[in-house]
Amino acid sequence: MPHLYETDGAAIYRASFATIRAEADLAGFTSEEETVAVRMIHAAGLVELATHIRFSRDFASVARAALEAGAPVLCDARMVAEGITRARLPAGNAVICTLHEREVPDLANRLATTRSAAALELWRPWLAGAVVAIGNAPTALFHLLNMLEDPACPRPAAIVGCPVGFIGAAESKAALIADNPAPWCAVEGRLGGSAVTVAAVNALASRSE
Repeated sequence: MPHLYETDGAAIYRASFATIRAEADLAGFTSEEETVAVRMIHAAGLVELATHIRFSRDFASVARAALEAGAPVLCDARMVAEGITRARLPAGNAVICTLHEREVPDLANRLATTRSAAALELWRPWLAGAVVAIGNAPTALFHLLNMLEDPACPRPAAIVGCPVGFIGAAESKAALIADNPAPWCAVEGRLGGSAVTVAAVNALASRSE
């Protein structure tokens, strides 16, 4: 065989997390936050991501408690929904993505916004106490923040807000941090994405690595 490489999956994970802890600056995180941050860094393959990860106070404990109480996970994209490991979820939690519901295109036209943003209007029946996972569309995060400006809108328990991109991504996450509508986790700037968001949710769903 011309190539020799590590074939033990568990060993690869252990070595990966050890490398992250050796190379990333994790000093600013609590122990609960660190578990989430390490998985996010692992998903990105970028130890420098640590300097961009932000948590509001008590985010990790609030989000974990919500999942343990059976909160649904509301996702902006199918990539996020499909990445969440169902076996990790502590209470058989529903994982919901409404992006491809039949009414979304017409709703987007009526609201003059993207389908990713309009799809969040269909979250309202599940939004109270939910864990929100936005990893793809900045317009979805902006729309959620606008929804939450209404005192009558149901409030999520926690928000993982990590949309990626060049237009609106940094701004939407800055708005999440400034508005502080619920406990939140964000990756500042243009970085983020579905894999990073999924990693955060999977870490919250399980206290072990």
